[in-house]
Amino acid sequence: MQPPPVPADPASAEPDPRDVHRFPCDTCGANMRFDPGSGRLVCDHCGNTSELDTRASGPWAQQAAIKELDFRAALRDQLPEAELETTQVLNCTNCGAQVEFEPASHAAVCPFCASPVVTGTGENRHIKPRAVMPFVLDEAAAQKAMKSWLGRLWFAPNGLQKYARRKGSRMDGVYVPYWTFDAQTQSRYRGQRGTVYFESRRVVIDGKSTVQQVPKVRWRNASGAVARFFDDVLVLGSRSLPKRFTDALPPWDLSLLEPYAPEFLAGMRAEAYTLEIDEAFHEARAVMDRVIERDVRFDIGGDRQRIQKIDTDLSNVTFKHILLPIWVAAYRYQGKSYRFVVNGQTGRVQGERPWSALKITLAVTGALLIAAVAGYLYAVQQGAL
Repeated sequence: MQPPPVPADPASAEPDPRDVHRFPCDTCGANMRFDPGSGRLVCDHCGNTSELDTRASGPWAQQAAIKELDFRAALRDQLPEAELETTQVLNCTNCGAQVEFEPASHAAVCPFCASPVVTGTGENRHIKPRAVMPFVLDEAAAQKAMKSWLGRLWFAPNGLQKYARRKGSRMDGVYVPYWTFDAQTQSRYRGQRGTVYFESRRVVIDGKSTVQQVPKVRWRNASGAVARFFDDVLVLGSRSLPKRFTDALPPWDLSLLEPYAPEFLAGMRAEAYTLEIDEAFHEARAVMDRVIERDVRFDIGGDRQRIQKIDTDLSNVTFKHILLPIWVAAYRYQGKSYRFVVNGQTGRVQGERPWSALKITLAVTGALLIAAVAGYLYAVQQGAL
């Protein structure tokens, strides 16, 4: 006879990944959410609030608590187990986003592209976030910024203008994954320094002889070395939003990062990274190389520079996975999704927009009519008619 199974010790059991970002209200049991305005957890059901006991005291303490991880160890899959976690995500087959979802949901709409998604869910094993930038703007402030931006769009369909004015239109607060990289670099270069000088030449212009100063460049070989420490080179860890949007969302004030705590994500969504760390470092290295090239040109000096070769050694490469806040809205027009993104810290807006063919036609027709009338009046004044 088999002995009865021994019940698992609750204290040693793995937490359900679906419950990590849920914080029941002490008063009524409803789920609480993080409120950007007050910096507290708020219960929309009964109005109860709760302080977040997660913030470090002062910027120095914050930065000390945000630990950098070794890049080489991550490439070798040798990070400590404590730096990894498993979350349950919803996969959007349209834009590729992987977003954490409420376990009670059986269907959802992707916040990035407004595509209806039946929850084909899966577990995502990834490197834990080390830091989070809490939302500064609440949903009302983000909607105001977005609607102001939409209201300024010319040649937009009337449906879009109605969407901008419609009350109750919802935006989703999403924490988007980013990587940051630190590295010490030493670069040796070889090139040439150009000095501009002028030669006098006599030329004939319109039958008259004159002297002109013609610029010339004298080149001399140059070589040397430059060094730079890179701190927090930022790389987006997601492909769900067009890069032209996310590249235009900065600046981000990374000094406001907080050590990661799940309370900041209460009531919000978090996107899982889909750009792996080796791919992200490739992008970071391209950013570093552009800065190093600028340093080399400055070091060569002169009026012009030619760079023939740069050899760079990197050391002490570290990284961290962080979450930055954006508000997202997606508008569907004639079967296509148009996305609007608001920086949850600064309120800067980026987005796509549909064009109204009717409005463009009317505008072109109006412009042609105005040109025709102006031409007619001009002809009358000249006595041609």
